[in-house]
Amino acid sequence: MANTLLTPSMIARRALATLYNQTVMAQLVWRDYEPEFAGKIGDTITIRRPPTFTAEEFVRANGITVQDATESGIPMTLNHFADVSFGVTAEDLTLKIDDFGEQFLTPAMEAIAQKIEGDLLALRVDVVNTVGTVAGEVWDTPEALIAARRVLTQNKVPHTERRAVVGAVTAGEWLKTDLLKKADARGDTMGLREASLGNRLFGFDAYETNSIVVPSPQGPGISTTEVNIGFHKTAFALAMRPLAIPLGARDRSAIADYKNFGLRVTYDYDIQSKQDIISIDTLYGCKTIDATRAVTIRGALGT
Repeated sequence: MANTLLTPSMIARRALATLYNQTVMAQLVWRDYEPEFAGKIGDTITIRRPPTFTAEEFVRANGITVQDATESGIPMTLNHFADVSFGVTAEDLTLKIDDFGEQFLTPAMEAIAQKIEGDLLALRVDVVNTVGTVAGEVWDTPEALIAARRVLTQNKVPHTERRAVVGAVTAGEWLKTDLLKKADARGDTMGLREASLGNRLFGFDAYETNSIVVPSPQGPGISTTEVNIGFHKTAFALAMRPLAIPLGARDRSAIADYKNFGLRVTYDYDIQSKQDIISIDTLYGCKTIDATRAVTIRGALGT
């Protein structure tokens, strides 16, 4: 395979940068359990929940009360194997990395980002707290987050690191309000900046995603449902690991890893079609840690 411009390492690094910039939910949930994975499909760990304590009034005559520092845990498995493989011609492999990235890697990483996003948002089924379905509660203005804030606060959820993720219809309605028309964009990466709806809203950092719409069983274009969500970072977890380089393709494979995002790129040659095959994949798992730390926001589109 003649290629003086593109290598598996170059493609892996560019693909990972593209994926990182296109994710929303993946950058908003808990990621601190990842070092415990060995990086094999089906690998399972126990996610440790920190113990809870009660602050008691100290009475010198009675002394202190020693509380149990017992941690509870739930299992989490690397059970999702995302793959995008495509054929490229010899001419394609002589492109500069920017041209190759725009033509191939951007759409490939969009597909993987949407899959990760969809699998994380599927965890909404675990959430029992819902707002926006009773009289007096709104869904089509940012004030919907006031009711969501009330629920989380009643559940003693920390005020910091609260996020809200909404669909395109909801975001479109919210952006009509003066509150957001005058807001400055914020976010840590290009993907989050593009998805951000503005300044912190009623205790939430709010973002838009195109993965939140659930198609109607009647078919596309009939009707859709948007079930938006407000949550604390520790409500959901995502662990992501690149797979090992194949033993028979060490010179045609590479791994890129950055800020707990990981991808593997492997080349192969298909003699039947006389073209190179580039395969990009990653291994990850999604898990609800504490459903009481999240609330769905429903309304006319979400009932």
